[in-house]
Amino acid sequence: MKIIQRPLYMQKILPMINTEFIKIITGVRRSGKSYLLLMIRDELLNHGVDSEQIIYLNFENPEYLDILSFDKLYQYLKEKVNSNKKVYFLFDEIQEVSQWQKLINGLRVAYDSDIYITGSNASILSGELATYLTGRYVEIKVQPLTLNEYLNFKGYSDSAEKHFNDYLEYGGFPAVVLQTDNQLKNDVLKGIFNSILLRDVTQRATIKNPEALERITLFLLSNIGQLVNVNRIANTLRSSGLKISNNTIEGYLKLLEEAYLFYKVPRYDIRGKEYLRGQGKYYVVDLGFVRSQLRRQGTNRGSMIENLVFLKLLSEGYEVFVGKYDNKEIDFVASNNDETVYLQVTDHIPQSSKRETDNLLHLATGYRKILITNSWSDVGEIDGIPVIHLVDFLTNFKGK
Repeated sequence: MKIIQRPLYMQKILPMINTEFIKIITGVRRSGKSYLLLMIRDELLNHGVDSEQIIYLNFENPEYLDILSFDKLYQYLKEKVNSNKKVYFLFDEIQEVSQWQKLINGLRVAYDSDIYITGSNASILSGELATYLTGRYVEIKVQPLTLNEYLNFKGYSDSAEKHFNDYLEYGGFPAVVLQTDNQLKNDVLKGIFNSILLRDVTQRATIKNPEALERITLFLLSNIGQLVNVNRIANTLRSSGLKISNNTIEGYLKLLEEAYLFYKVPRYDIRGKEYLRGQGKYYVVDLGFVRSQLRRQGTNRGSMIENLVFLKLLSEGYEVFVGKYDNKEIDFVASNNDETVYLQVTDHIPQSSKRETDNLLHLATGYRKILITNSWSDVGEIDGIPVIHLVDFLTNFKGK
């Protein structure tokens, strides 16, 4: 299959090639991590690295089932490595190898090497890895396709708005985007969703109540962008006759986050400059799951476009919070090393209301403030605050 380039990530990776840091590529299953590894391999070959210096292994390939322990894998690699030359290790889904952290650290010490690994669960960044490799790795976070990437994958060169609804409905998983039949898109989405729950959640923890896990997942999908806490989820489940403890719910929520299926966005008190414990908002990694799992029931368009804005901010390298300023809510506070941006998101601005801009106007001057709307008639400027259409934001906004 032809590899479609993803410059959004390659631009981040290229400066890291041949550095001492282990490159850890993380993200939800089927988001394109494997193809990113292949792009790195091609980049190395194009720059004169001999193919014998590159060792690429995909540990979900049945061919490697008999070397899924660190000692067997090390013996296998010793036979492959030419110790007289620099070696490039590219390991896909490394978490399938038992005690892989010990192996990676050993390879780093034993060889003149450049190491790239991928994983579909955030747990690979904790535990023994942190112990062995503190300060010696960098993380590259991969998401399903942004709107710009979606247009590139489809080969579209006309108006982004013309194709936006399809992107909103079916999301940005590459395997889905490359399909043309809508029923097949739904089937692929269901398969990806079930694979995440089975392989990256259920199989990595002792799930004593799979029904509860599924119900929690559907609850989060139905309440995208809403303030949620454990008590609210527990009350909803118990009211339908499902007995479950708050501790169990907290554990399942953590597993869903570690599988990159959902992102929890904490609340931040802007005036008090502190994080607020308890309530936060959850956003899904890809909106196609809303359609495939809920058929859009229970999730409104405003919440979905808010989800898209959140994912765009992540792709631009921002750390994102839900803002609170006295009794006013700010949809997003987005920060990176260079700036803080305050954003409000709305499907449209009601003629009789200035709530969206008023919330921003109360904030201190000197910060970037943006109101994002899904209505072209709203676009312009209100009280000095730029009002940007959602599609323009998704295709043109860049972090400083």
